Amino acid sequence: MNREATDLAGVRHIAFERLGSTNAEAQALVRAGERGPLWVTATMQEAGRGRRGKGWVSPPGNLYSSLLLTDPAPPPLAPQLSFVAALALHDAVAECAPQLGPLLKVKWPNDLLLGDAKIAGILIEGESGPPFAAVIGMGVNCASHPPDTPYAATDLASAGAVVAPEHLLGALARAMQTRLAQWDRGQGFAAIRSAWLRRAAGLGTEIHVRLPEREFSGHFEGLDESGRLLVRGEDGITAVTAGEVFGFGQI
Repeated sequence: MNREATDLAGVRHIAFERLGSTNAEAQALVRAGERGPLWVTATMQEAGRGRRGKGWVSPPGNLYSSLLLTDPAPPPLAPQLSFVAALALHDAVAECAPQLGPLLKVKWPNDLLLGDAKIAGILIEGESGPPFAAVIGMGVNCASHPPDTPYAATDLASAGAVVAPEHLLGALARAMQTRLAQWDRGQGFAAIRSAWLRRAAGLGTEIHVRLPEREFSGHFEGLDESGRLLVRGEDGITAVTAGEVFGFGQI
């Protein structure tokens, strides 16, 4: 059952004590006729998930949120929302824990790092409609982080910052409004791309890219005009649309 309905930066908000996942709930609401914009949050998730169906450990004390947007941009531009969300997460965490701001970096395609460890993740999912809708799932490790992950993970409390999920959510809602306006349905992606690159982890360093069909290593050169990862290897520059990236502290 939903616990309350409030406003976040002028956007409606439905909070749940317990959900399977906030993204799944938002998608179900879209199918039931909800058009948003709408925030869906949960105190804990029982079936949280990340990219490629990976599980997301979701105990109480962390932030589990999804923002539902109808027709945020032409569907081909919707993947750019991961960069918008990453910047908003960076902004919000830096606002709530300013002492950690210099240590925050964004990692292509969907993570926020604190030092070399993942502290937040993003999952963008679409509903083809009509109308087209995008669900932006954002989870932040405020009080705890999963153990025994294949990559380093951490949380705000472990770094010495006590941040309540509801406080962080308010900052995130404001930051998303600002970054969405900057993005302007994709018309402002150049500014988003530039801001993301200034905060990018490992720019110019050696990284390893894992694709469904192959793996390769090279230097992280930047992003192209559509947000594809540019990696310079022995055969020149490869533009990567989707994949997993390891390096700069990640294993």
